[in-house]
Amino acid sequence: MSTVHATETMHQHARPVARIVYAVRNFLRAWKNRRDFYRLGEMSDAELADIGLTRSDLHVVVDLPFGRDPTVHLGPLAEIRRREIEAAARQSC
Repeated sequence: MSTVHATETMHQHARPVARIVYAVRNFLRAWKNRRDFYRLGEMSDAELADIGLTRSDLHVVVDLPFGRDPTVHLGPLAEIRRREIEAAARQSC
C-alpha cells in the first residue's frame, strides 16, 4: 500500500467521523443554549429590556425545533431593536 493510498483512505474515514463530531458538538451547544434560553423566561420584563429583548421575542423563538439554537435568533432581534431605539433618539434631538 502506498503512502498516498493510505493517506486517502485515512481521510475518507476521518470525514464521516468529523461530521459526526461536528453534529454532536452543535447539538450539545444548542441544548446548553436552550437551557440558558429558558432562564431568560424567568427574568422580569425590565431585565429583558436591559439586554434588548422583550417577552414576545422569547415567544417567537421558543417554537423552534429542539436541535435549533434559539439564542442565535435572539441576538439579531436585540440588534434590530437597538438600532430602532437609536434612530428614534436621533430623530427626537
